[in-house]
Amino acid sequence: MKISFLGAALALAFTCGSASVHAVPITFLAAGADAAAIQGTVDAFRASLGALNANVAGSFGSGRREINWDGVPNGLAAPGNLPANFFNTNSPRGAVFTGPGTGFQVSGNAGVGPIRFSNINPTYLSQFSTFSAQRLFTSLDSNVYDVLFFVPGSTTPALVSGFGSVFTDVDTADTTSIEYFDALNNSLGTYFALSFAGDQTLAFVGVDFDANVVSRIRVTAGNQALGPATTGDVVAVDDFIYGEPVAGAVPEPSTLLLVALALLGVLRKPGSRRLR
Repeated sequence: MKISFLGAALALAFTCGSASVHAVPITFLAAGADAAAIQGTVDAFRASLGALNANVAGSFGSGRREINWDGVPNGLAAPGNLPANFFNTNSPRGAVFTGPGTGFQVSGNAGVGPIRFSNINPTYLSQFSTFSAQRLFTSLDSNVYDVLFFVPGSTTPALVSGFGSVFTDVDTADTTSIEYFDALNNSLGTYFALSFAGDQTLAFVGVDFDANVVSRIRVTAGNQALGPATTGDVVAVDDFIYGEPVAGAVPEPSTLLLVALALLGVLRKPGSRRLR
C-alpha cells in the first residue's frame, strides 16, 4: 500500500513538472481563395493569445508576438538568405529557426528582388499568394523546419501559449502541418492545414493551449521542398503568430523527488517527529 501511495505521489510530482499538464488546446483552422477567407479565423486566434507586443528584448509575460517578414532588410531577402536567429537578435521576437535544410529565405519586394520565390522557380509567381503583402518565408532544400522559442533578445529558453501560421497553396490534405512540443520534448499533437483547390490560395493553422507549454514547433510545409523542378505539393508560409515567450524551466529530478516526499508527509516540519 505504501508503494502504491509513493508511486502516485511520484507520478503527481512528475506531472507537476511536465509543461503540458495544463494544456487545453483550442484549434483555429481556415482555408480559402484569398486573405478575406481566413481573416476572421486569424483575428480570432490573435484575440485568443492577447494584445500584440512591441518587437523589443525581454518578455512582457503575456500577449503575443508576430512575424510578417515584411520588415526584413532587402539585403537579407531573396536571393540572399535570412539568418536563422534574425528574429531573436536583429528584431527581438524570441524565435530561432533550425532544420535539416541549407538555410532560410524571405522573398523579395517588387522592384528590388525576386518576389514570391520566383528566383527558385518562376511558376511560384502564379502559385503563391500573400496574407500580408508582400514577403513570404521558406526553408531551403527541406520542407521541414523547427521554430525554437527564447526570451526575446536572449539565449534563455522560453515557452509560449500557442502558435499559428498562414500557408499558401496547400493543395493536398494531410501534408502541411504544425507539430507542437513541450519543455520535455513531448509532442503535444500535430495539426494539419486544410487544403483548398487552386493556386494562390491561403490556409491558417493555429493552436492556443491556454498555458505557456510550447517550447518549440515543427512546420511541415507540403510534401516537397521549393525547387526548380517540383512535382509535389509545394507550400510557402506567411505570418507567424505566437504567444509571448516566457522563461520556463522543468524542475530537476531532485526537486521532483522532494515534491513527492512532501506529498507523502515524509519530510518533517520544524519541531515534528520523524515518521516511522
